[in-house]
Amino acid sequence: MENHTKLYDVGVIGLGVMGKNLALNIADNQYHVAAFDLDNVKVQGVLEQEQSDRVNSKQADQPLRVHGCNNISELLSSLDKPRIIVLSVPAGAPVDGVCSTLIEAGIEQNDIVIDTGNSLWTDTVEREARYADKFTFFSSAVSGGEMGARFGPSLMPSGNIKAWDRIKPIWEAIAAKVDADTGLPIERQEPGNPVTEGEPCTTYIGPAGAGHYVKMVHNGIEYADMQLICEAYQLLSDGFQMSANEIADLFERWNQGSLNSYLMEISAEVLRQADPISGKPLVEMILDKAGQKGTGLWTAVSSLQIGCPAPTIAEAVYARAVSTQKTQRVALSQLLSGPAAVKPSDEERHTFIVQLESALYCAKIASYAQGFQLMAMTAKERNWTLDFAEIAKIWRAGCIIRATFLQSITQAYQAAATTGIELENLLMAETFSQALSLKQLDWRKAVSTAVLKGIPAPCIGSALAYYDSYRCETLPANLLQGQRDYFGAHTFERTDKPAGEKYHLNWSDAKREINKV
Repeated sequence: MENHTKLYDVGVIGLGVMGKNLALNIADNQYHVAAFDLDNVKVQGVLEQEQSDRVNSKQADQPLRVHGCNNISELLSSLDKPRIIVLSVPAGAPVDGVCSTLIEAGIEQNDIVIDTGNSLWTDTVEREARYADKFTFFSSAVSGGEMGARFGPSLMPSGNIKAWDRIKPIWEAIAAKVDADTGLPIERQEPGNPVTEGEPCTTYIGPAGAGHYVKMVHNGIEYADMQLICEAYQLLSDGFQMSANEIADLFERWNQGSLNSYLMEISAEVLRQADPISGKPLVEMILDKAGQKGTGLWTAVSSLQIGCPAPTIAEAVYARAVSTQKTQRVALSQLLSGPAAVKPSDEERHTFIVQLESALYCAKIASYAQGFQLMAMTAKERNWTLDFAEIAKIWRAGCIIRATFLQSITQAYQAAATTGIELENLLMAETFSQALSLKQLDWRKAVSTAVLKGIPAPCIGSALAYYDSYRCETLPANLLQGQRDYFGAHTFERTDKPAGEKYHLNWSDAKREINKV
């Protein structure tokens, strides 16, 4: 690798797909990068990619902004002090392994190390405390996949506020951008010509762990959003005998309206793709076993731990788990009966498509409501101050769940803030309560159709149950509390007494007297 005398602005450790593209993105925005990976092939790959990008953008005469390093000691000596080092390594032990190596190599207390992986948020909290006397451990969740990292991700930083002040100019430069008025992404995927106009999709989230928690919930919502679209696909395919291309046409049409989103856009593209080998729709040749990396699971677990209802997110995780049970599903498909398939008429298909569009929109609102409620409840428990309008804003571009829909969420939280009212649940926002009230009958009919046709729609259905649960002033938990008091003397509150007063009925006594506890 070439000799150098210039000190570089940012170090990047880990040059896999995300790290490589983050490094190139940082370089595109006029910062000089020192890069290292244990795999020297990856180091050479990022250098070759930058050279290729410069040739293609007719900037070959300009000096390279990425310097490849042979080891971490060289990387440290290459950086201007106090150093800023970006980690893009797998979550868990690899993060601590790199941190230990940095300490051995002479990192200093004023240096900042930024974990950009999908780390569990509690690990991030622990690491900030553990490394406080060695260096400043900071975290920034990154969403948007390979292309987002390269040309503008959504970034969710959290930790030491003084560290954020130093990182902020870099993060605002490399983040995705949106038009401030419309909330629509400003996209330009041209190496060497980054988007500089518009609002950056990054904001300081809060103390250590807050950024990774928000990203975790983002991924939980992503699980739900993807599953909702998949359920719509199966209902149209199996229930109404529509071809992959016909469903792609429909998804493209929906993508022009209130369901506009990145996931809807790519779903149409996936459905449109022909298999190069068989010539059939590629989606029909892909095995129906879905993988997961854990963030959706973490979100569901967190909702259970804190007591926040997030059934649609949890059902999306379960749907992936069921998909992996392929052998059992094949066997049980021969044993378990379902309704007889009936060929639908064109009129029935048209009617259902209208109902399904409403159902998909309503279920989407419900899943976002669950995610934002979970963040709000956790923030109260952790004493975090989360700005939900800002969180919605930074999700409008660069991330997987980017959608026009998020502009409405931003405006709902902004409107609540101007009146000084806390928006405890997105369903309370007038724009959403009115939309759901207007579309709920179509939603019910779509779910009913799924049930009658024997087609699983766990997310669309659970979202409706969530809506109805919050719409219901009185739930059967009164009977449940009676059951608990009967077998376990767990006590109950009364509707005619002050809140918090506990009572117990002596169920085994003949007199069955009620006593205040």
